[in-house]
Amino acid sequence: MSEGNPHFDEVAAHYDKSLPAHVVEHYLEKRAAYVAEHRPPPARVLDLGCGTGVLAGRLAELGYEMVGADPSKGMLGEMRTRFPTVQAVQASGTDLPFEDGEFDLALSVATMHHIGDPADVHAALREMGRVVRPGGQVLLWDHNPRNPYWPYIMRRVPQDVGDERLIPLEELLSGLRAGGAEPVEVQQLGLVPDFTPSSLLGVAAALERLAERTPGIRKRCAHNVVLARAG
Repeated sequence: MSEGNPHFDEVAAHYDKSLPAHVVEHYLEKRAAYVAEHRPPPARVLDLGCGTGVLAGRLAELGYEMVGADPSKGMLGEMRTRFPTVQAVQASGTDLPFEDGEFDLALSVATMHHIGDPADVHAALREMGRVVRPGGQVLLWDHNPRNPYWPYIMRRVPQDVGDERLIPLEELLSGLRAGGAEPVEVQQLGLVPDFTPSSLLGVAAALERLAERTPGIRKRCAHNVVLARAG
């Protein structure tokens, strides 16, 4: 999400080219499969901090009614062009222009560390809980501060400028609970480095699966993944 980062409008046109396409596809498949397993279509889904809409577009192809919200006009412009079936809404995560209980699922991927400020992070998490119907779900997929790789990669991608803050897991959990969403599944997933050569993707993916199943190592995986149920 481009909260507080006006440069997102400037980098929107080449944002998706900052990472190798095969690595992007690996994580798209992983995230779409997770969503489909835990909330099969049809469902009305909000992607908070949707950026250029690659995940929202993939989920729309799977039969979800997708709404993508982002404060960056440039990012939303890219999404409208590439994924016209996704409804684009320019909005801050801390003040969403939706009614209470409007969605079956609200998700965000790599969003909260861009919002950064603790009060704003909590506000965004509360908003996600508010716009989901009772019994619906909130899904967070954000950078894990325990993974030592992030400071390195965040210096190499155009969307990160140095004012980001990696959000501890407990902060995500407390923010969800403040919004009335109780975490029901918490895990660490993902370990394929973002600049893995295509020839090594199979090996990296196999090591990732092993790490996700191994206590101790699992805590160092790339992403904190939290699924919560709205009350």
